[in-house]
Amino acid sequence: MSGAGLSSALAPFRIRNYRFQWPSDLLTSWAFEVETLVLGWYIMVETGSVLLLTVLASLQYVGTLIAPVVGMIGDRLGHRDLLAAMRFAYTVLSGTIMTLALSGHLAPFNVMVIVTLMGLIRPSDLGVRGALLADIMPPERLVGAISLARTTQDSARIAGALTGASLFAALGIGYVYVAIACFYFTAAILMLCMTRPVQSHGAGHAADVAHGASLLRDLKEGIVYAWSGPGMRAALCVAFLANLTAFPLTNGLLPYVARDIFHTDQTGLGYLSASFAVGSLIGSITLSMAGGVRIARLLIGATLAWYAMLLVFVELRTMPVAMACLVLAGTAQSMSMISAAVMLMRNASAHLRGRVMGVRMMVIYGLPLGLLAAGSLIDMIGYTATGTLLAAAGFIAMLGIALRWRADLWPVHAPANAR
Repeated sequence: MSGAGLSSALAPFRIRNYRFQWPSDLLTSWAFEVETLVLGWYIMVETGSVLLLTVLASLQYVGTLIAPVVGMIGDRLGHRDLLAAMRFAYTVLSGTIMTLALSGHLAPFNVMVIVTLMGLIRPSDLGVRGALLADIMPPERLVGAISLARTTQDSARIAGALTGASLFAALGIGYVYVAIACFYFTAAILMLCMTRPVQSHGAGHAADVAHGASLLRDLKEGIVYAWSGPGMRAALCVAFLANLTAFPLTNGLLPYVARDIFHTDQTGLGYLSASFAVGSLIGSITLSMAGGVRIARLLIGATLAWYAMLLVFVELRTMPVAMACLVLAGTAQSMSMISAAVMLMRNASAHLRGRVMGVRMMVIYGLPLGLLAAGSLIDMIGYTATGTLLAAAGFIAMLGIALRWRADLWPVHAPANAR
């Protein structure tokens, strides 16, 4: 990495608030990944049911439907304060699982209930942190800052997959949750160390609040606004499509793939998960150093490449080759999702960012739908046919999105491709 490239990549850390938000997001992402891996393996081992595994993964996203409401609360109360409150809530819920596990009272039903409660707020975390990032970061540094912020999730998936699997095998779920609860608590404290960003509201918006504008009106305003621009609509459609047809294969279904397809244990599951995350980290770091990227064009190319890699992955039965394929898929996935986030944040007005990112999080509801569909289809037609069907459908639909909004996504002079 050249000195200039390194300086560009680390430029966001010159902002004081970013120096607190980044490690807070990192610890939260680490805890998310370890929890997902540990609970997925726990349910798979305790019940042996791929359907219950997909139900568990789906419960983590029940809050996507109320994400715009959470985003609106963040717009009103402040994104920093909301994130701190959410992370204290994670601490309490993870502490409950820790207590049940250490006392010998943990059961699949208890896990399902607690995951449902966590799932009401956890899907909004990524959207609120994105809105907070846009609040504290100058526009010219937004692409680099969002790319660097993505490394918190990517590195977390690597560390979570490898250390989580090892700790689970060596110590058991109870002691793993001691670390998870500590991660959440420290992340919440780091949030409180940030100074509150200046709230940017238009005069009209401030007047509405002063005259008691209804919550429903504010919510409707945010949803309509998020769907107002062609570039924003395309980004939201791609995000929904990816969650419906791509992420199920590399998220909730990985414990099944590890055990029943590659016939490995939780350590092998960690290697598969970490491979995808390594690729994602490569994509994030590459974009954090890149300059003059045509974001909309990158969105199209990266998403199509992602689906192409998934079509190959579902046919593989050799672990090393599958891991290499997941690295490539992760790289394409990172570039695709960063491009979608940048397109939304560049176009969103400051006082509506929380609601725009709330709508972005709402489309994650495609993931539980895709997981439940995949779980049922695997029982009916098998893993390979299900994976091929999802990836092929996603590839074709992405081509349709690119054609539908080609005038807004492909020309060099289009606003979505502005450098």
